[in-house]
Amino acid sequence: MRQHSGTGGHRDGHPVSPGADSRYLATGLGLIVAFLAFEVVMAFLGHSLALLADAGHMLTDAGALGASLLAIRLARKPAAGMWTFGFKRAEVLSAQANGITLVVVSALVAFEAVTRLVHPVAVHGAIVVSVAVLGVVVNVAATWVITRANRNSINVRGALAHIVTDLYGFIATLVAGVVILLTGFARADSIASLAVVGLMLHAAWRLLRETGRILLEAAPEGYAPADIVAAITGQPGVASVHDVHVWLITSGFPALSAHVLVRRPADCHEVRRDLERLLAERFSLEHTTLQVDHAPDELLSIGPDPREQGTT
Repeated sequence: MRQHSGTGGHRDGHPVSPGADSRYLATGLGLIVAFLAFEVVMAFLGHSLALLADAGHMLTDAGALGASLLAIRLARKPAAGMWTFGFKRAEVLSAQANGITLVVVSALVAFEAVTRLVHPVAVHGAIVVSVAVLGVVVNVAATWVITRANRNSINVRGALAHIVTDLYGFIATLVAGVVILLTGFARADSIASLAVVGLMLHAAWRLLRETGRILLEAAPEGYAPADIVAAITGQPGVASVHDVHVWLITSGFPALSAHVLVRRPADCHEVRRDLERLLAERFSLEHTTLQVDHAPDELLSIGPDPREQGTT
């Protein structure tokens, strides 16, 4: 099992504060919204579905960034009342909503693209090329800004996935515009639109898969419950461990709960402290809830049942 580093830092090891994340995302949002309005106008003037598809994707980009900013603010609120974990999963809900939106938009664009493949529409190649070039520049700038935020956050990763996918989409649109200018092949616009759809679906699948794992409270990727159980039972004085649960509260916030039985005369409190230190150092599990009790004498006097070997 791989070792885990601490959570909440930037990839280069320098911590990024939630306030800095907000500034980076807000800057990216400003760039995207300004270009989005321009692109919609040009898409209608140029009769370009590829530009409209890119605009639809950029709309989801803006939604992703806006939801990310809201999620960061909610996540800062302290736990209180019935919200015992606060609003830390707001970013997970935000990322999942982004994935669902990508699926819906890609379905609409795919339908229109297939229709135009059958019944092509005249497209102004010069407009497509000029807007696509500007789109590449804007998305490169937005990508550079957002990569400075904390990419350990599923919130930020989701927003970044939108922007990078849109960058690839503009490159495909640029190619289509050049083909239309050189050959007059209008269907290149619809083909580029389908390429953008494929990119959107790929980004959506990754977001929905990751958020689904968190919401269903599956063990996080890279955390093997069997390895954790083996490490716990390998500690001196531990007789057995039951009801082991490993899950993510939100990205970068793994948690564990377990019921541990120890042999007498081991001290339950000392064993618990040793296990907490083990879980934090070896597995980066710092939010743990361990119920530690002495194993009943009759349980220790009974040999293991061969039918139960390998179970916890």
